[in-house]
Amino acid sequence: MAAAGREEAPGTDADALPTSAEPVAGTAPDPYASPPRAADPPGGPDPERGPERADAPAPEPPTGPDDDGTRGDAEAHTAHGAGHRAAARAAGGGQRPFAERYPAHIPSPPTAPVSPPPRSPFRPMTIRTARDAVAASAGYLRWLGFRDVVQPEERVADGVDLRAPGLVAQVDPSTRPAALRAVECLWLNGLSASAVSVFFSLAGYTPEARSRADELGIPLFVLDLTGAPQPVNGPAGDLASGA
Repeated sequence: MAAAGREEAPGTDADALPTSAEPVAGTAPDPYASPPRAADPPGGPDPERGPERADAPAPEPPTGPDDDGTRGDAEAHTAHGAGHRAAARAAGGGQRPFAERYPAHIPSPPTAPVSPPPRSPFRPMTIRTARDAVAASAGYLRWLGFRDVVQPEERVADGVDLRAPGLVAQVDPSTRPAALRAVECLWLNGLSASAVSVFFSLAGYTPEARSRADELGIPLFVLDLTGAPQPVNGPAGDLASGA
């Protein structure tokens, strides 16, 4: 037959035809062709997962039944804020938060007790008259720390010769020892004025006057002719030492 006797044309063998979808050189690619698939891993594709695609999106993290996907964002935002504050403190020289820099209670710094300044030595004045005795007593009271010590213009009947804020003082320039009545009158004057009562005498005190002064806590001083008062009982010693 003619078909059986026809010879096949050279280059038309079926085994020589291309079997792949690769485009022939010099031809334009097909715009409707599917993109090439990634190569399967060795051993073939996983039958359970199916073929993987190169353009498949990354899997999302699993969420719990009560998680709507926003908890991770909140935790990430909190961690980012903490890191930002730490970086700001490091850049700003370790600045602490307001609550740490200004606590609710600021303890007071420890302070040592302030001791009064030492007094300079007392400068006595020579006593020649009764007025000198009053002036020497006033100078001694100022040296003890009393301020605004003055002598009334007129001597009153109660015998108070010197006054100052919180102080009444009597000066006895006579040559007889001060008696009990003089000490009690001075105490009454100090009691009515809510002031300290101090007694100065040139000739000293009777035993009854000294005993009563100790009971009432009245300081008693004796003036010598150099004008230096000397304490003669316990209250006077405490006043002279600043106790």
